Amino acid sequence: MLEEIKNNVAMALAEDIGTGDLTAQLIPERQMLTANVVSREAAVLCGTDWFELCFQTVSPDVQIRWFARDGDEIVIGQKICEITGQARALLTAERSALNFLQFLSSVATVTRRYVKAVAGTKADIVDTRKTLPGLRIAQKYAVKCGGGVNHRIGLYDGILIKENHIAAAGGIKTVLKQALKIAPEVVFIQIEVESITQLQEALDAGATMILLDNFTVILLEDAVAISRNHSQKSGKNILLEASGNISLDNVRRIAETGVDRISIGSLTKNIQAVDLSMRFV
Repeated sequence: MLEEIKNNVAMALAEDIGTGDLTAQLIPERQMLTANVVSREAAVLCGTDWFELCFQTVSPDVQIRWFARDGDEIVIGQKICEITGQARALLTAERSALNFLQFLSSVATVTRRYVKAVAGTKADIVDTRKTLPGLRIAQKYAVKCGGGVNHRIGLYDGILIKENHIAAAGGIKTVLKQALKIAPEVVFIQIEVESITQLQEALDAGATMILLDNFTVILLEDAVAISRNHSQKSGKNILLEASGNISLDNVRRIAETGVDRISIGSLTKNIQAVDLSMRFV
């Protein structure tokens, strides 16, 4: 993941600094200062490697002392780290570094809330491909820091057959047969269904990983019962994933239906950055 972090940081700094930080030139070149980063809200910390690399890319002499690490829960007013270096370098890297730390911490924080909400059930909280372009690996790392589970990274490491694939390929049985033919060694083949009828058709066609899209709680309970019965008869383990219109208000009830996974696009899509502040001391 180091190369991914380097790419993220290089792009962020190039975007922000451009031909040079004009405002930093107001500060004496050799002035050394120390700054603290403090949290203004409770959160789950994430993104420390991105944060560090922003400063070290601008000036390798910058020293950072951490008081929390990725995955730690932080509280209001907590000092997260202490940074020492040339004032110009600290000011130049500040915004990009904080952007990464605030953004990734927000993903980890939201994920942790969902994970806690389903604690005690067997359901995993799973992310999706609804990520910011160029930051997918970073966001999926943040989901893991929050206690969630990563779905496929992209279109290349797993097959998720959605309604448009089914329609274009000619039906559930046909598309599943084709998926097994073209990618027999793929990490997983999952198919999305939108009704109990489609679920039964997918099971009959040999599906073992099924996404239940926008099922009500009652329909999820029915789907779990049908899949368990099918599993007992076939000897195959059936993995069910619930998705669609899931919030913190209903995720516990969904988990209690007995589904194995709950995928939530808002973990990485609808994000409000955690409020962190860097101040010279």
